[in-house]
Amino acid sequence: MCGIWALFGIESKSIAHCDDSFFKIKHRGPDAWRVQHDQEVKDGFLGFVRLTIIDSTYGMQPLVLHQAPHLSVICNGELYNHKALGEQFGFDYETKGDIECILQLYNAYGIEKVVENLDGVFAFVLVDKRAQKVYAGRDPYGVRPLFRLVADDGVLGFSSEAKGLINLENMIPKSKFKVEQYPPGHYSEYKINPDGKCTLVSEKRYYTVGMKPKFQLYTNPSSLVPNDICQNIRTLLCASVRKRLMSERRIGCLLSGGLDSSLIAGILVQESKAAGIPYKIQTFAIGMGESPDILAARQVAAHLGTEHHEISFSAEDVASVLDEVIFHLETADITTIRASVGMYLLSRYIKEKTDSTVIFSGEGADEVCQGYIYFRDAPDAAAGDRESRRLLSDIYMYDGLRADRTTAAHSLELRVPFLDQEFTHYYLNLPAEVRQPRDGVEKFLLRSAFDKMNLIPDSILWRHKEAFSDGVASIKKSLFQVIQEFVDPKVPNDALNSAEKLYPHCTPKTKESFYYRKVFEKFYHDQAGWLVPYYWMPKWTNVSDPSARFIKHYAAKDDGS
Repeated sequence: MCGIWALFGIESKSIAHCDDSFFKIKHRGPDAWRVQHDQEVKDGFLGFVRLTIIDSTYGMQPLVLHQAPHLSVICNGELYNHKALGEQFGFDYETKGDIECILQLYNAYGIEKVVENLDGVFAFVLVDKRAQKVYAGRDPYGVRPLFRLVADDGVLGFSSEAKGLINLENMIPKSKFKVEQYPPGHYSEYKINPDGKCTLVSEKRYYTVGMKPKFQLYTNPSSLVPNDICQNIRTLLCASVRKRLMSERRIGCLLSGGLDSSLIAGILVQESKAAGIPYKIQTFAIGMGESPDILAARQVAAHLGTEHHEISFSAEDVASVLDEVIFHLETADITTIRASVGMYLLSRYIKEKTDSTVIFSGEGADEVCQGYIYFRDAPDAAAGDRESRRLLSDIYMYDGLRADRTTAAHSLELRVPFLDQEFTHYYLNLPAEVRQPRDGVEKFLLRSAFDKMNLIPDSILWRHKEAFSDGVASIKKSLFQVIQEFVDPKVPNDALNSAEKLYPHCTPKTKESFYYRKVFEKFYHDQAGWLVPYYWMPKWTNVSDPSARFIKHYAAKDDGS
């Protein structure tokens, strides 16, 4: 996990703009930073903040090779097949870093072959000064963030976070511009004009949700059994974790006590032992007191034998970080903010109190495996399949955004095996009827795949929302109550009367959402139209709040339900 930043078309003889822009993302890479300008690219700057994970000696960026000195690349990513690519194409690597394969692929085959052959997560900007071109690309699910500034006078900017671009408005006051998320699964080509401004040549989609990867597969297809879906799910998910063990820093795992994180923790412990990793995996849980999620996570950790950490948060903790969370998230979305507070506090603890830097999590399972409660209300299997794919197409603006920002704010690198291309291709192309919730149990197929394997306790494997709230849902329930009590006195009773006039796009309907929007606007004035396309809401229900507790199936029992 690192941070990248690029700017083209603003005349400058210094790096004065760095304080207000580039350095806004330095939390993503505390180990080193660099801003590079090459006189052969007029008014072009490449910036990089580094979190050292692989090749501590030669992994600094922008990366330039002796074999192709006209090329430079900056990339925030982990490319799990970089060694395999070297063998496949006969590349003579100069470094031990995984990013070099981008330059090697481009130099030999061009930009389309780059994005099609990368197995991993990435956001990159590549400059070819010989051709006077800029290229950008982002991984299929947007696991690694990338924002783009486009101005009508030809100024072009890229940054791992929007905050690295927003303040540039002071340097282009006479031009209209927007800051937007760069679309996942796409790559772009820009021409650098003689005056340093940029013109878009083309932008193409190279990936759609669920498609078969074009790179050489990590898992040999012959190892999949034609008539054993459950075994194949186990094989591919375990392989997804295994390939993500690539790290020179200590590995840990978030553990909410729910199915998704428990499975990933179980597989991680199993695969780390097989790989000869010498230390115990650290697991991390957060809750309020002896909450159900804390108890469940404790049970899983004991079963796995991890070095377990429990973090308890208070109402005061929530109040102290809520505005910080909104700043780091760059969104006013209601459920994203709610769900981020606990993860932000947990990430802060990991950074300050432990030596784990690479953090695994169960993000993406609800989208891939139809884990949200409202999937039970899908009118038919085809509708459930469409919704699953829609959620995955937009995950980079919601749960994916939450997971990245809360960990990156504390210089941690997140890894998400459920969003592996091989795994999602296989799972999403199973018959839609097989992937639906069954007998009131969400993610029934995923649970069945690990049944009787003793990877995690059966009581956790089959602990679902019908019986009680999931671990994460329990955290949200506590946060929901705490946030309401904090926000209510800060928003005047008549504030909502002016909400539509103040915020015509994604108009807040509650005091809570009004507060979020007010804080968001303080940091990202008038950018909501680009950064918050819509409020995340459950489908096939008549609720007006995104919380699962308002859906009829939700069965968490407490006095406030």
